[in-house]
Amino acid sequence: MANLNETVSAERVHIGFFGRRNAGKSSLVNALAGQEVSIVSPVKGTTTDPVKRAMELLPLGPVLLTDTPGYDDEGGLGELRVKKTREALARTDIAVLVMDAAVGVTDADRELLKLFEERKLPYVVVCNKSDLTDGDIVTENDALRVSAKTGEGIAALKERLGSFAEALKNDKKIVADLVDPGDTVILVIPIDGAAPKGRIILPQQQTLRELLDHHCAALCCQPEQLPDVIAALKTPPALVVTDSQVFGKVEAMLPREIPLTSFSILFARYKGELRQLMEGAETLSALKDGDKVLIAEGCTHRRQCGDIGTEKLPRWIEAYCGAKPAFSFTSGAGFPEDLTDYRLIVHCGGCMLNAAEMGDRLRRAAEAGTPVVNYGVAIAKMHGILERALQVVSRKS
Repeated sequence: MANLNETVSAERVHIGFFGRRNAGKSSLVNALAGQEVSIVSPVKGTTTDPVKRAMELLPLGPVLLTDTPGYDDEGGLGELRVKKTREALARTDIAVLVMDAAVGVTDADRELLKLFEERKLPYVVVCNKSDLTDGDIVTENDALRVSAKTGEGIAALKERLGSFAEALKNDKKIVADLVDPGDTVILVIPIDGAAPKGRIILPQQQTLRELLDHHCAALCCQPEQLPDVIAALKTPPALVVTDSQVFGKVEAMLPREIPLTSFSILFARYKGELRQLMEGAETLSALKDGDKVLIAEGCTHRRQCGDIGTEKLPRWIEAYCGAKPAFSFTSGAGFPEDLTDYRLIVHCGGCMLNAAEMGDRLRRAAEAGTPVVNYGVAIAKMHGILERALQVVSRKS
């Protein structure tokens, strides 16, 4: 059973290992992790899917190591493996290019370096298998000489990775910068058929924990309990945060003087670009029959009756725009490469995506000229309460 106190993947620094087949990526990941994470074999193409390992690496803190398939893979299956490698690159905070010391720099290595630099990724170049070479090694980009077999250079690699800690430091807050210590904040959390049994979802967990760390009093209730909770307080709450699905219901029962927003809007500014998502919301009213609308979720879960992504949002959008757009749906890593055909992308809050992947999706949408909005912003817009929902966050965004 997983440790419930373990840092979630989306909040870890993602370190991706890239390179050609048989350069020793898997061996290097194993050496860095200190255990057998990936299968190691002299056969080219042994790693067919990204392999991940969570660990602590100071001063970076919690990290996620990702071993990827060879970028020079060939054939039909090879192309699919290379696609998986590119998907892993979208989630990467620090890239490690692993070269074979005996081979030197290849075209695949140069292509990867170009991708790192285009994405402005911090990266390290290592020449692995240095124990098998005599004399000078063909290197570039201040490469480290390492040997996963003997352990040579592993400590230096850890130090080089750790040198990016300050640059990757994330000072963004979910909610703590919107309230003061001692404030009371109410979190409205519906418990219905779509709620996971025995737990609350990640955005709610993270918001609650951050409020507690900020020494706020956090009260959790279901929508119908909200009036009684407010009436029981001696002073009004500093903020009410609601699940987007009940935005309209909560707004109708909440006095105007009490600030209101949603978990999804909080995550819009925490993981993405709130202004870009606000601009995307303007497209909702302009949708016409047949316009392609992509509804994308960063996680995978069992769809249930009343699912927000596949049922509620399409219904609300159709009612709001007065048309019948053509909806398509993706989840998890299955985000389309070509976004140019879509009139609008409606994305979840991205709690299961790290900031790098969420940023990559927003960047690609912008490059394709496709507006994008997230669930919370879209729902607030369609319920006529976006202005109120943004008041509390706009001064900090």
